[in-house]
Amino acid sequence: MAKTSKKATRKFEKNHLKDSLERRKVGAKIKQKVQIKEKRALRNAKDAEFLGKGKAEDGEEGAPEPKADPFGEMNVDDFFAGGFEVPEKLAKKNAKKALGKRKRSEPEAEKEDEGDSSDASYEEAPVASDDEGSEGEDEDMGMSKEAMEALAETDPEFYKYLKENDPETLDFDEDADLAEVDGLSGSEAEEERPKKKSKKSKKAKAAAVEEMDEESEEEMLDETEVTKEMVAKWKKAMTEQHSLRAMRQVVLAFRAAAHVNEDEGKDYKYTITNPDVYHQLLVVTLQLVPEVLQHHLPVKESAAGKIRVSTDSKKFKTLTPLLKSHTTSVQHLLTTLSDEATLKLTLATINPLLPYLLPFKKVLKGIVKTVVDIWSDASSSEATRITAFLVVRRLAVIGDAGLREAVLKTVYQGLVKGARNTTIHTIQGINLMKNSAAELWGLDPTIGYTTGFTFIRQLAIHLRSSITNNAKESYKTIYNWQYIHSLDFWSCVLAEHCSPLNEAVRGKESQLRALIYPAVQVTLGAMRLIPTATYFPLRFHLVRSLLRLSRATGTYIPLAPLLLEVLSAAEMKKHAKPSTQRPLDFAVSYKAPKAYLRTRVYQDGVGEQVVELLGEFFVLWSTSVAAPELGLPVVVMLKRWLKEAGAKTGNRNGKVNAALGILVQKIEANGRWVEERRVKVEFAPGNRAGVEGFLKGFEWEKTPLGAYVVGQRKQREEKARVLEAGRRDEDKKGKGEKKGRGDVQMDDVVESSDEGEDDE
Repeated sequence: MAKTSKKATRKFEKNHLKDSLERRKVGAKIKQKVQIKEKRALRNAKDAEFLGKGKAEDGEEGAPEPKADPFGEMNVDDFFAGGFEVPEKLAKKNAKKALGKRKRSEPEAEKEDEGDSSDASYEEAPVASDDEGSEGEDEDMGMSKEAMEALAETDPEFYKYLKENDPETLDFDEDADLAEVDGLSGSEAEEERPKKKSKKSKKAKAAAVEEMDEESEEEMLDETEVTKEMVAKWKKAMTEQHSLRAMRQVVLAFRAAAHVNEDEGKDYKYTITNPDVYHQLLVVTLQLVPEVLQHHLPVKESAAGKIRVSTDSKKFKTLTPLLKSHTTSVQHLLTTLSDEATLKLTLATINPLLPYLLPFKKVLKGIVKTVVDIWSDASSSEATRITAFLVVRRLAVIGDAGLREAVLKTVYQGLVKGARNTTIHTIQGINLMKNSAAELWGLDPTIGYTTGFTFIRQLAIHLRSSITNNAKESYKTIYNWQYIHSLDFWSCVLAEHCSPLNEAVRGKESQLRALIYPAVQVTLGAMRLIPTATYFPLRFHLVRSLLRLSRATGTYIPLAPLLLEVLSAAEMKKHAKPSTQRPLDFAVSYKAPKAYLRTRVYQDGVGEQVVELLGEFFVLWSTSVAAPELGLPVVVMLKRWLKEAGAKTGNRNGKVNAALGILVQKIEANGRWVEERRVKVEFAPGNRAGVEGFLKGFEWEKTPLGAYVVGQRKQREEKARVLEAGRRDEDKKGKGEKKGRGDVQMDDVVESSDEGEDDE
């Protein structure tokens, strides 16, 4: 089929269409700016005429004969009857003067600017509407505050009459100022639109600039260097006057500061090159912008914690572009900061902005993602992580159900992402994340249940896929740090919000209690997926998670069989070979290296873990009426195991066998202690209330098994303290050695450079 377009047309579309469109866009932008300036000049001229300045200016232009004052023969009643209309001749004259050549009207514009508001030093604002047909809106906007003050000085009687008969006429200045800020925000939104680049775009832009007058050219191309004096002036205006115009200039400068040293082809009104100015600008912006917003748009909080901001007001709609721009700059700044103090300050200043951002879900989701990334970053300090969490928590408290669900999902994803690598250096930060994030699931039990059910179900699906999949390494989707920490996190959530004490405070059972059973089942299934000695550390991690859950909720979970399976393995029954390796740190290991298998050091470590966890399990039920029956099967199994271990073919590990022997004695002693008190009861086993009230309130630390467990805990804490001190000393020595090697290398470089200079 033949092409319908001409060859010249196709050639033009291929080679010149982009440049033509670019020139057209640039020309339209220049035309719009010129129209905005002309409308502003026209409005200033109308203000001057109303105050009687037009007459004086007309005389300065050298008119040959004096002209009559159009208001001279008009009384006040006639003036109000006319509805503030400017006489036709005078209006035409000033309109012609405003729309004339720009160079001839520059001196007059400068004189008018000198009498403008005090905030004009920060930036002369265009009118609120950029459309050509907005003259009625410009007239309704009213005059500025300074115009009203000048009227009070030049004609006090008329000002008094207005104040007594029509006070609304004098209530112009605040809306006028906001309208100017709105116009500035509109122009800022235009500047933020992405600009398409082409090879000839610079030439097209230069050609368009040559066609505009000199004043518009300087306004478009010049960049203002931010100085300390400018920052001080803005700070004073925002502190003393709560100036919106000053806040706008600060926000524009802050946007440039947030993108400093970035080469993205974007032009900003301000530039910052001085580090001191950069620091001062950041502090002023982060501290004072929320204060100015609070002054003009106060946030009201009810006793129930609900936040109310008048989002339907004209002020809020006016400040919306400014607020979004500032929030976007803060979000971008957070991704570039490395200094902990500045990062913490920036995070802290987000909290006051959150009530104003509630209508903007997209902006809030971006903020939440950025803050959660900082919260889950292993390089962030503990103080910074806590500050970031407070931002997320505040948003979850004041947000609606949809926003709260989005926050919970983002936090969980950040937790899983941050738990990928677990070492001795990151384990504390991961525990901080789990403990802090667990609090969020109790803010809204309904949302907490639905999200918790979804994520636990996801873990169960992964486990089922790993069991049914015959692939060689399918188990790796389960046996990794992220899966382990996810299960441990849900034990933290359920332990915190399903405890009897918290439920008594709320007066009802927690909805999250229904998640205990599926969470326990998934955890038990993960432990038994690969029951080999290599993954004994993983089993111990998950047993601790279930112990926490059982301790907090009072739910009985049969953990003793899982630990007895460890003792039944060949790793613990047979004689181990000697080894000089360091003991394995079970706290930061879920898998034993091959070098540790069948060694004495690994056998000792596994034995210590089994003794500890069995003691922690039985001490939970040390005051239960069923403690003797609960411990009897385990005591029988342990005695049989000790007998086999002491034989010639046994492990002959005196350390592990002795520890288990002591544990057996304590369990038996605790059973006899409970039997002595159980003899005195008068209720039958079927009496549920009597069974639950047996030894209720008795301190478990005073039981025979409880006293033993308390002593073991103190020994482990002391041992951990010594190991931590040794690790810190090693880290300091390692840093000192690296620094020394670096100094030696620098000395070599300096010496070699000196030798090179001597040779020259």
